[in-house]
Amino acid sequence: MTTAPISSGAELAAKREPHEDYVHQHHWRNAADEAEAAKFGMWLFLATEVLLFSGFFCAYAWGRMTHYGTWREASHAYLDWKIGAVNTVVLLLSSFTIVMAIRELQLARKWRAFVYLGITNLCAIFFLVAKIALEYLPKLQDKKLPGANFWYYNPHGTHDHLFMSVYWISTATHGVHVLIGVLVISWAMYWTARGRYGPKNFMFVENTGLYWHIVDVIWIFLFPMLYLV
Repeated sequence: MTTAPISSGAELAAKREPHEDYVHQHHWRNAADEAEAAKFGMWLFLATEVLLFSGFFCAYAWGRMTHYGTWREASHAYLDWKIGAVNTVVLLLSSFTIVMAIRELQLARKWRAFVYLGITNLCAIFFLVAKIALEYLPKLQDKKLPGANFWYYNPHGTHDHLFMSVYWISTATHGVHVLIGVLVISWAMYWTARGRYGPKNFMFVENTGLYWHIVDVIWIFLFPMLYLV
């Protein structure tokens, strides 16, 4: 009769994932306090993001109220609601997948979490590629940019440059946030694969999810405002 070899302490430690040995920073009483502080800090940051885009929303409201007719016609003339609708569906899907990634980490299924994070990133990249290839580049080629000479290339309306100004600044700023999201999610994917995140340590991914949700919510407002007016 043979007995199974007993693993040494070093061998057992080598099999453990890094998140299993996570210890909160010394200036926190416990891991729960650290997590709550991290989440509170993220909510404060997201509040500043809302303030940033509120300025764009106010500019839109002013233009819509003061130039209602040409504002609405400019939207229909320069924007394709089908492109915006597809991007909206893609971002909504990405919000679901990042929530699933967090849930999988809580259940210690890191590779499922990795896959969900990858799907989220693919959705974000699709959004950026569609925005640049189908909207930005054609408009740049047709000189559909706000500025003093805009009307030379635009027989449509006298206030189109105002609408295009709001469109470019709001969607480009949102696009930068999507790009930042791609980089942060890629970082989360890397460390998820390395085992840093799991049931005992998933706050970074959860805060990434909060950030990504606000990016999606902002687009949910931008899409009807710009494309469906």
